[in-house]
Order: sequence, then C-alpha cells, then structure tokens
Amino acid sequence: MEAGFDFRELFILDLANNHQGSVEHGRTIIRSMADVVNKHGARAALKFQFRQLDTFIHPDHQEGSDLKYIQRFVSTRLERKQFQELLDEVWARGLLAMCTPFDEESVGVIVDMGFDLIKVGSCSAEDWPLLEEVASAGKPVVVSAGGLGIDEIDSVVSFLQHRAAEFAIMHCVSIYPTPDECLNLSQLRALKERYPGVTIGWSTHESPDDTSPVQIAVAQGAELFERHVGVATGEIQLNAYSSTPDQVKAWLEAHARARLMLGSVERPPVSAAERSALDDLQRGVYARGAIRPGTALARSQVYFAMPFVPGQLNSGSWKNGIVAKAGLLPNGPLLRADLEIPEEAELQLLKTAIHQVKALLNEARIRLGPDFKVEYSHHYGIESFRKTGAVIIECINREYCKKLVVQLPGQRHPSHYHARKEETFQVLHGVLHSEIDGIQRQLGPGETVLVQPGVWHSFWTETGVIFEEVSTTHYNDDSFYADKRINKLERHERKTVVDHWGRFQLRGQPGS
Repeated sequence: MEAGFDFRELFILDLANNHQGSVEHGRTIIRSMADVVNKHGARAALKFQFRQLDTFIHPDHQEGSDLKYIQRFVSTRLERKQFQELLDEVWARGLLAMCTPFDEESVGVIVDMGFDLIKVGSCSAEDWPLLEEVASAGKPVVVSAGGLGIDEIDSVVSFLQHRAAEFAIMHCVSIYPTPDECLNLSQLRALKERYPGVTIGWSTHESPDDTSPVQIAVAQGAELFERHVGVATGEIQLNAYSSTPDQVKAWLEAHARARLMLGSVERPPVSAAERSALDDLQRGVYARGAIRPGTALARSQVYFAMPFVPGQLNSGSWKNGIVAKAGLLPNGPLLRADLEIPEEAELQLLKTAIHQVKALLNEARIRLGPDFKVEYSHHYGIESFRKTGAVIIECINREYCKKLVVQLPGQRHPSHYHARKEETFQVLHGVLHSEIDGIQRQLGPGETVLVQPGVWHSFWTETGVIFEEVSTTHYNDDSFYADKRINKLERHERKTVVDHWGRFQLRGQPGS
C-alpha cells in the first residue's frame, strides 16, 4: 500500500469563530500561532469551520434567532473570498490548512479551495450523509468522537475503512471547558488497542492554563492533538477553553517534555551513570580462605559482601564449578580475569529462551491454556539454538492440527518439506520472512501463506515473530531437510519436547 498522510505529531489549532468575523483579526491569530509553532519546530494545521449559512440555518432563524450558536454563526460570518485571504495567510506562514464542514456543500468548497485536511466534529460523527461526502472528497480525515459510545466509534471506523479513507480518530469530551473528572484519558490507550493501525489523537477542551493533561495524553499514547486558539484584545475576550499564543507555547513545551520523559519503547542500554550507581550497591564474591590455582570452587569456599570492586565477579554471576586460575588470599575478591567461568549449560540456553518466548507472547497478548506441548527445535544442537531453531507450541493435533510457532530475533528454520502435511501460516505478531519453492516473501500480522505437501520451505525473522500454523495432521516422521546431516539425526537430537513449558523436565539449572 502506498504511504499516506502521516497524522502523527500534528497539532491542530482550531480558529473556529474566534476570528470574530474580521479578516484582520483572523490574520493576527494565524500570524501569532505560526510564530509560536515555527519557533517550537512543531508541525501544525490551522483549522477553519465552514457552514453555508443560507442553507445550513432554517429560514425562520436567518434573522433574530434566540439560539446562541446561530447568533454566533451569523454574527461572525465571512464570505468565501475572505476565507481565501485567511487560507493564503496560513500557507504563507508554513502551516497546513484544515477545515471542518458542517454540511455537504461545505465539503465541495473545501475541496475547491485546496485545503490539506478535513476535520469531522463530534456533532457530525454520525451524520452519515455528511460523512459520505467527506469520505468521497479524497482528503485525509480526522474525526472527533465526543459523545459517541464504543459501538458508534466502531461504526465510524468501519465506514471509513470500507471507503479506503485516510483517517485518524480523536478522543474528545464535548464539555466546554472539560473538568478533570470528565477527561477520561484512559480512553486513548483503549482506542489504540481497539483500532491498531489507526492514529489516535486527543481534542482537548480543558482549561488552557493546565498543561498536565497533555502530558498524561502523551503517556496514554495520543499522537495527534487539537486545541481551540485565539487572541484576546481590549474588545475581544476568549472563551474558557481557547488558548492564547503564550498558552499554546506552554502546551507545546509540556508535550515535548512528556515525550522526553517517556523515551523509547525499546529498552535502552544501561548508561554508565546507572551502571555505576548499581555497582555501588552490588555484592562482590570473596574467598573465605586461601585458594590454590586450579581449584574448582564450591559455594562453601566463597561469600558475598559489599563493596563490589571493578572487575570482580558479582553474587548474581556466581555458579558452582568456577575454576581459580590464580591463587586467592583469604577475604580476597574473585576477579573475573583470575577465573575460568564455565560456559552456559545447554538446558539453561533453552530456559533463557522460554522467558523471552513468554514475554513475546505477552507482548502480542496471546494467552495459552494449560494443556499444550512445546518443541524446542535445535537442528544444529542446543548451543546453536539462538541462530537456528524455533519454539513450536502444539495446541491441537487430530485430523487437523494447530500450532503456534515462535522465533526470537535472528532465528532461522532450515529448508525442509513434508510429504503428507499441508500447512498454512498466518502471522500474529512481528515480521516473518519465508522462502517457499524458491520465492521469498515478507509477511506481517494478518498475512498468510500456504505450504503444500512436497514443497520446500524455510522461514526466519529479524524482529521476533509469532505465527499460527494450521495444518492437516502432523506426523513426527514427515519432515525432510535439504541439509542431509539433519535427516540423519534422531528426533530427540534435533528437538527437545516437553509438556507445557517443561519446568520440571528441564531440571537442574537456576531460573527454573
């Protein structure tokens, strides 16, 4: 699919009717907001609102209406030519231009004038005739979901997806201003989980002086933000939810600080400062008495105590069987340079992998019942498992078979075929690379690939992957490898098979 509009980290500044029906005051707001945005280095869209008032308002209310919204719309009316002047000012200041239509005719005006994006306000989010017109306009669309239940948001998302619209959804509470107890910012995380692949944002109406909500919104996963904006004068006062340029500046700075504090979702390497602080609190390994060179050490010959000195073995790295290459004095530290530390045991390699596989399943939100078998495939030996192998979780194997196949980053499964079994792979999490009958494919979540009997296939991952294998019955003698050395192995030599995770079958190592 071609890359579309990127809604992420876009700040929508809603002019609404705060131009007060004055082109010059509208220019003042646009210039003031552009100065703040550009100095901050942010990406922003200035948003207008369009209503074709001659048809939008009932004839009986064209004049003298006592309804406050109609009074405001009529009193701040601008003609298309005047809006064009403001639109030109937006583009001249390096901002994107966005507009909210409240009727179908306004959608056509937005397209004719060349706006960059269309916004659907909360009050129009179930106005299906208007949404049909918006979806057919061919512009990126942002929809506010104020006042909608989750079933209604489902309908909007499905509607736009079926029409191949580029869109984002904004959590919104249509109370002006919005009190703390009504913000419901946890909805941001819930919407992100419910609609993966859809950018989720936040249209905010709380007090402009309060910048803590935007930081919470960032932490909850919001990637698109909206505020009402204006400029106060001696004659013009802003409403309780519209922000001045200084308030927008503080809002943007609070957002940037929240991003800085959150950091990356990838676990970062430990910094030197953090490592030093932790080392100061660790226990080092010390000799209880004099130890001769060549001695294989037992736990009774050492003790753990502070301080931990540079180069020393710490208590967490202790294991029986460490050999002293040099003589050790009583109460002397065991320095790594003076020790021969046995390599990690084969079963411990598998145990370490179990923890990572469980974490990957948790990350993908895949839950297993208590009744399953696990195969740890290690075609070139357990010591090479992290390079060549997979964890195969057998859930069902009758006339039909279902397995979950998990590979950790960098693992590869060698080329093979099955004489009797037909199988289909469907990726659930991560990215799978496959080669089937010489054709390579990269598959992401939801994508499937068919492997017919007798067809050579292999697969690997760089990111870590979980995919479902749905097949006909699995037989233990039905895998034939291109590398004939694997075919000569007994099954137990290339697979470790356990019930459940094998906690009591993979015995004798720490961490079980």
